[in-house]
Amino acid sequence: MILAISGVVALLLVVDLVRDRAAQDAHYIGAGVLQLAVLAQLVAGCVALGRTDRDVEGTVFVSYLVTVAVVPVVGAFFSLAERSRVGTTILLLAVATVAGLETRLWDIWTARG
Repeated sequence: MILAISGVVALLLVVDLVRDRAAQDAHYIGAGVLQLAVLAQLVAGCVALGRTDRDVEGTVFVSYLVTVAVVPVVGAFFSLAERSRVGTTILLLAVATVAGLETRLWDIWTARG
C-alpha cells in the first residue's frame, strides 16, 4: 500500500516537475497521507516483530521503519524551505526514498538480505 501511495504522489510530483511548477498543496497532502501510512506501518511492524518467530534482525528492521517514518517529514520540510522547482525535486526524492526503503524492508522481513 505504501508503494502505491508513493507511486501516486511521485507521479503528481513528476507532472508538476515537467511543468516547471513548485510543489503544490496537493503534493503536501499526498505526503501527509504517505506519512500516516508509514506511521501505521511503524506501529504494525513493531508489533509484528514482537510476535514473529522469523529470523529477522530486529534492530535493523526497526531502524528502517523509523527511517521511513522520518524521510517524508524531512523532505516536506526542505521542500517548503525551497519554494521552487528544486523544492518539488526534493519532495520527489523523499517519496522515491520511501519507496526504496520499503523494498529493503520487505527484504529484511523475508530474510533475503
